[in-house]
Amino acid sequence: MPITSIRLKDELKQSLDDLARQTDRSKNWLINEAVASYIAQHKLEQQRWLETLPALESVRAGRTVSGEPVKQWLQSWGTDQETAAPVIKPPKAD
Repeated sequence: MPITSIRLKDELKQSLDDLARQTDRSKNWLINEAVASYIAQHKLEQQRWLETLPALESVRAGRTVSGEPVKQWLQSWGTDQETAAPVIKPPKAD
């Protein structure tokens, strides 16, 4: 396993020491968990952003549904009168 040196602020080092004692884990283990968690969160944020881009393009192109039909559709979920999702209508040409 590669070794990497880091400099910690004094208060962060103290918190890390305290947490290591409280959890009976090594500082190395805690740092590895923190970095892995940070990287996973960053990847998730990137994925969500990439999934958002097509939706933003649809809005820019005018392919939207007004709020009221969406609200009515959502309120129908789980009822005997559940309705179909609102249809996105292409924008009218000028």
